[in-house]
Amino acid sequence: MSPTVQIILLVGAFGCGAVPSGYLLARSRGVNIRAQGSGNIGATNVWRVMGRRWGLLCFVLDVMKGLLPSVVAGVVISRASAGPGAVSADYASGLWLMVAVSAVLGHVFTPWLGFKGGKGVATAFGALVGVYPVFTLAALIALVCWGVALKLWRMVGLASVIAAVVLAGVVVAVHLLTRWNVQAVTLPLEGLPGYAPATLLHAGFAVGLASLVVFKHRGNLARTLAGTEPKIGQRTPTPGTSAVAPSPPTPPAASVPGPGTASVSDRLTPRG
Repeated sequence: MSPTVQIILLVGAFGCGAVPSGYLLARSRGVNIRAQGSGNIGATNVWRVMGRRWGLLCFVLDVMKGLLPSVVAGVVISRASAGPGAVSADYASGLWLMVAVSAVLGHVFTPWLGFKGGKGVATAFGALVGVYPVFTLAALIALVCWGVALKLWRMVGLASVIAAVVLAGVVVAVHLLTRWNVQAVTLPLEGLPGYAPATLLHAGFAVGLASLVVFKHRGNLARTLAGTEPKIGQRTPTPGTSAVAPSPPTPPAASVPGPGTASVSDRLTPRG
């Protein structure tokens, strides 16, 4: 595979991930999403500010920004690994993962918005689903865990951290079980079309990705521990405004009769 093709794959993945889909969706409705809610352009903030329909649409678009370059890279790399001058399996795996990372970095550091993008969870999910088969099954298992966590606690940040840790755990476990030749695990996996075992590179990448997700959500985790993290269905106040409800008006103080002044009850009491 020529260096030119590799550069095109990496730059194309970054450019695809850099499309600020959440920002563009909000702008199409006259909303500056960076000035609303948490100020993030990701699907979570779009959901909170604009509602479920737009949040889901943003999520799908963010996933596709990672999935498309990853699938294209997989097709190109698989062909380059089979023909004359084929690259090694380790090199092919490394290049494929670099393409996935490029798409995520494009989303997180989009140049169209001053290199300030989203947190990259949805784009990373799409990119990893495309790295078949090592990350595809792990990503789908992580998605199920994400949905369960979201259903239980209704906090997207916490659910994303749990999903990232689960994904890393599945990849590392498959790598170790394959290395130890545990046939109860390896035999079903070897029946998958195009199966390739999870290597140490895959396991390290999964752990690094999980660490990045935890780091990017450190603020969410801090708010979760403090009990102040917004939940799905709960609107986030616009930056610069207070979430504290205004105090009720103070009722007027009752007048107190001064010395020598008869009270109302005294004036109405008949004298004997």
